[in-house]
Amino acid sequence: MKYYISKKISADFDQAVLRITESLKQEGFGVLTEINLQEKLKEKLNVDFRKYKILGACNPDYAYKAIQQEDKIGTMLPCSVIVQELENNKIEVAAVDPVASMMAIENSSLAGIATEIKEKLERAIASL
Repeated sequence: MKYYISKKISADFDQAVLRITESLKQEGFGVLTEINLQEKLKEKLNVDFRKYKILGACNPDYAYKAIQQEDKIGTMLPCSVIVQELENNKIEVAAVDPVASMMAIENSSLAGIATEIKEKLERAIASL
């Protein structure tokens, strides 16, 4: 099973970050965190790396529903969405597949929630 949902687009990197942030917003997600991996790898390891950001996206309604079913689910939140620069001005946007990640948790009441979140993430990425 693939553990992510992804799409490759032709776009400027910063434009792609803005577009996915807006698409997530349309699906009820907010971006709580943004990690600039390119910057951090340069700072910590002095290595050059392609443009790569990790966005921590959260849909509060679904986060609340999930935590009511499984009190340790916070270890799997927020949903990670990456934006990375590929060759030839191509950008890949990918999100964790919540159905795949919930397979690690033995709580069947999370299946419906994970499916709904997956559908929202799929729509956000497909809209790019």
